[in-house]
Amino acid sequence: MKDRYQELFQQLDARREGAFIPFIVLGDPNPERSLAIAKTLVEAGADALELGLAFSDPVADGPIIQAADNRALAAGMRQEHAWSITSKLREAYPDLPMGLLVYANLVEVRGANAFYAAAHEAGVDSVLIADVPSLEIDGYTAQAAAHEISLVMIATPAADERQLQAIARCGRGYTYVVTRTGVTGVDEDAQLCHGELIERLEGCGAPPAIFGFGISKPDHVRQALAAGAKGAISGSAVVRRIEAHLDDDEALHAELTSFVSKMKAATRQPAGGRSERPCH
Repeated sequence: MKDRYQELFQQLDARREGAFIPFIVLGDPNPERSLAIAKTLVEAGADALELGLAFSDPVADGPIIQAADNRALAAGMRQEHAWSITSKLREAYPDLPMGLLVYANLVEVRGANAFYAAAHEAGVDSVLIADVPSLEIDGYTAQAAAHEISLVMIATPAADERQLQAIARCGRGYTYVVTRTGVTGVDEDAQLCHGELIERLEGCGAPPAIFGFGISKPDHVRQALAAGAKGAISGSAVVRRIEAHLDDDEALHAELTSFVSKMKAATRQPAGGRSERPCH
């Protein structure tokens, strides 16, 4: 099994960089433009992609991403279109880690085994099921492993030892560290001080931590790396830019290219190296 995440983290460590991973909803604002947007993100410097499957009730997502789900569904987006998009991305970028963020209904509607088989065939590396708690994920592990799909687990600052052990036991690829309570959204004043959680995850052997929720500016990326994370995921800040340029592809391309370039630049460590974890 080719572990694109492990290979990416090794390459970034060698270059003294962290990972910047943008998120979009597949099919937003329609399947054709969604593919072009994903390619723009990669060409601008994204180290990996997190891709949402459009869903009618995305309970973990705030209004910005909910609106993207609605746009995609209104454009006729279905799972078969998602597999087509990811297949084309895999053909274009053979080494790019690609993960799906989904809700359990989207997995169960056709059965977990069939879902993971389709995801693997379409070039997907990982799947994060946003509404399945870590202590209830065991039912998915065998099917995911059988199709070489990494299960990405969510960790929160309130996670207890049982939850952390489940994350270490079942998680693959990376660990999605939620930086605050609530739903996804842009947080201009985010303070990403979770050094203690990173240490606990490392201590139990969990996959590398990537920070998400509220990541919207370069300083958030730098804070994530300073706390010990391997990188940061930005979703609402990306999707907000798509929403702002629905009728202007040229302006959207320029805006996304600028944003991703600046966020990626923030992952590059200065000559002195990564600072100590400042917060516990």
